Amino acid sequence: MRSYLDDFARRDWQDESPDGIVRLAVVGLGGFAQEQALPGIEKSDFCETTVLVTGSPEKGERVAEEVDAERVLSYEDFQEGEDEEAYDAVYVATPTGRHLDYVETAAELEKDVVTEKPIEKSVERAQRLREVCEAAGVALMVAYRPRLEPDFRRARELIRDGVVGDVTEVHVQFSFPVLEMGGPDQWRIDRELAGGGALMDAGVYTATAAHFFADGEVVSVQGETVSEHEAFDEGVEERGNYTVRFDNDVTASCSASFNSAYNDWVEVTGTEGTLRIEPAFWFNVDRELTVECEDWEATVTGPSVDEVQEEFDHFGYAVLTGTDPEPNAGVGIADLELLEGVYESAETGERVRLD
Repeated sequence: MRSYLDDFARRDWQDESPDGIVRLAVVGLGGFAQEQALPGIEKSDFCETTVLVTGSPEKGERVAEEVDAERVLSYEDFQEGEDEEAYDAVYVATPTGRHLDYVETAAELEKDVVTEKPIEKSVERAQRLREVCEAAGVALMVAYRPRLEPDFRRARELIRDGVVGDVTEVHVQFSFPVLEMGGPDQWRIDRELAGGGALMDAGVYTATAAHFFADGEVVSVQGETVSEHEAFDEGVEERGNYTVRFDNDVTASCSASFNSAYNDWVEVTGTEGTLRIEPAFWFNVDRELTVECEDWEATVTGPSVDEVQEEFDHFGYAVLTGTDPEPNAGVGIADLELLEGVYESAETGERVRLD
């Protein structure tokens, strides 16, 4: 384990220190954008916020003063291309079902894009989102901060180097009480805006973690959803669980909940040992990475990093160096295909093949 602990937080995706800075237009000023994204961008080595896009001029001016942004635009102004010379790239932090609208505008303006996850509310819309960026020749990254978190990256290195033998199973859990965070009227439980409920918000983390550690393509999925609380109706699931089979014969078992206590972890079982990360998905916390093999065990509490800064540095680095960001559209679409398979399985009661 010692070699993996040296410089634990190293950025294995960074080979150089490029000159320049990527000026960002931040589209959407919800709670996450204000409390996590903008502070993370402010710390970034390769990005800065110069433009804010919001439906509330008052909020925009207040936040602009806090982060020293140069301009505040309405959504309409942004889509009309106003002040496009003031930014180089666009970060889309709106509700999921509106990502495509603003990514299309960014692509038309030939601006590189980083969009929040899930990439969109359906595979069809996500594919369109990728197409417009490819046609415009702009970079597109999906903001999967766990994929850039040191514990995740060191864990995948350990797995790929065979420390736990051949991977056989991945188990992932993510739950939190969403009603305590925003009440019953928030967009996360609005099917039109979110595309679903717990599976689309918490479940997308479990899906991408399963993909990340299984290191294969999905063959089939089976799942079920539950909606008992009165706040979760009209097709928005309160919680869901599912199993996945990958083309390398790794299996995964995952669950997500909007109405349970905080609980998030990833466990990878191999033929020679087990690896566990806990907590796995909550941001800016100290994580424990534990490896257990037959005759030894080791636990590392990784140094806490600002994962949002990491993802914007990764994006800025990719733009400045002309390289492809790792959490790309293909990653986002694969996760959505998995989740749409879960919804289909929950509705039919059958296992759904995706290959």
